[in-house]
Amino acid sequence: MEKYEIIIYWSDEDQAFVADVPELPGCMAHGNTREEALININEAIKLWLDIAREFGDPIPEPLGRRLIFA
Repeated sequence: MEKYEIIIYWSDEDQAFVADVPELPGCMAHGNTREEALININEAIKLWLDIAREFGDPIPEPLGRRLIFA
């Protein structure tokens, strides 16, 4: 598993938990529970990195600061 910061919060608008990876622009996922959002964001991180590698885009080094549940 990559060591990127993951922020998970409840979205009233989406009526779901949203997981965001600030270091990877646009890398977000959602789920009906925090656990589901975390599973989904880990898959989204893998896909984000695969696509960046495929296109030769820069990949930020993970800061690995924290895992936040709001």
